[in-house]
Amino acid sequence: MTTLQDCIALDAADPLRELRDLFTLPQGVIYLDGNSLGPLPKAAPGRIAHAVQQEWGEGLIRSWNTAGWFELPQRLGDKIGTLVGARPGEVVATDSTSINLFKVLSAALSIAHADAPSRRTIVSERSNFPTDLYIAESLCRERGMTLRLVEADELGSAIDGRTAVLMLTHVNYRTGAMHDMRAVTAAAHAAGALVVWDLAHSAGAVEVDLHGAQADFAIGCGYKYLNGGPGAPAFVWAHPRHADRFWQPLAGWWSHAAPFAFTPDYRPAPGIARYLCGTQPILSMTALECGLDTVLAAQPHGGMQALRRKSLALTDLFIALVEERCGGQGLGLATPREHARRGSQVCLTRDEGAYAIVQALIARGVIGDFRAGRPDILRFGLTPLYLRFEDVWHAVEHLWQVLDAGEWRRDEFNRQHAVT
Repeated sequence: MTTLQDCIALDAADPLRELRDLFTLPQGVIYLDGNSLGPLPKAAPGRIAHAVQQEWGEGLIRSWNTAGWFELPQRLGDKIGTLVGARPGEVVATDSTSINLFKVLSAALSIAHADAPSRRTIVSERSNFPTDLYIAESLCRERGMTLRLVEADELGSAIDGRTAVLMLTHVNYRTGAMHDMRAVTAAAHAAGALVVWDLAHSAGAVEVDLHGAQADFAIGCGYKYLNGGPGAPAFVWAHPRHADRFWQPLAGWWSHAAPFAFTPDYRPAPGIARYLCGTQPILSMTALECGLDTVLAAQPHGGMQALRRKSLALTDLFIALVEERCGGQGLGLATPREHARRGSQVCLTRDEGAYAIVQALIARGVIGDFRAGRPDILRFGLTPLYLRFEDVWHAVEHLWQVLDAGEWRRDEFNRQHAVT
């Protein structure tokens, strides 16, 4: 059995251990929910205060030029691009994940229809994140198309001559299961379909190579593993072979080829800039840049490869300790054991009391989250930037105590909150 002293020794030998100091982490809290909201970078309050007091307060409208506000979507996009296998000038930070998905899925459907009008189906995983399915459903209703939902192991047979677009989240939000992006994209292309990837649970957590996979479109989130703050702007990428083929449907002035020419007609900007829309939320963009810099701080230590190695070691340890300490307590494992199929989270199942168990853990300072379904999920994100092996040991010890004492049965842990 792995001991606490073993974990402390692992932390002492961890080449990434100093990155924890980049974050504000509350005393007495073990944070296992960075896959929903990353913690506060220590640099963010001062940087945002500077943007408010100096750039906005003193620079006023001049700061669009003097403080580089206008270039923020591209500058942040290039930083994100280094984490997902995109090239300079191919990514922009903008809008929300849902809005960006609407843009790229619309463009992908237009391309597919132009190339093969008979392709009128979007295929996705039944357990894909709901907002992705809702956006796809709305587009299908608008265009008279069909959304076909299948289980993950049915994707290969579901893609056929009717498929216009395969839309998938790279790492499943409920289970942590990760698709083989290269293999799935190749199979879709062989069947004549385009692929849209949602990287919300991948960017900053696992290695992604969009160009290596020959992906078509990708979008992702700024407030999870990229630590950009609540509601942080998202990002969007289009492969250069597609970027200029069609307008995206939200043709706002920021995506115009010459926005300050103020012409009444729309001319789309070349490349990824046409996937912008309206004026950017500068304070949120400022916070996002601080979050991106925490991830990029791993580059001298091995970058995403080093983060991925530690992520796998942390999730391996969590799984092993749960099975050692909590056997016989009704917990199942939803997350794949195979490294190639696992994101940076561990998801446990339980037939009874999953929500209450998570609430009891939160009361003890171990913050994970709950996802309803069949079965219910206790979800724990293990972010290598700031999580220690010692934290994993203590988290599982708390889990065992909650289960062994039946602490989760208490009334206060069974009252549902608005956000679960």
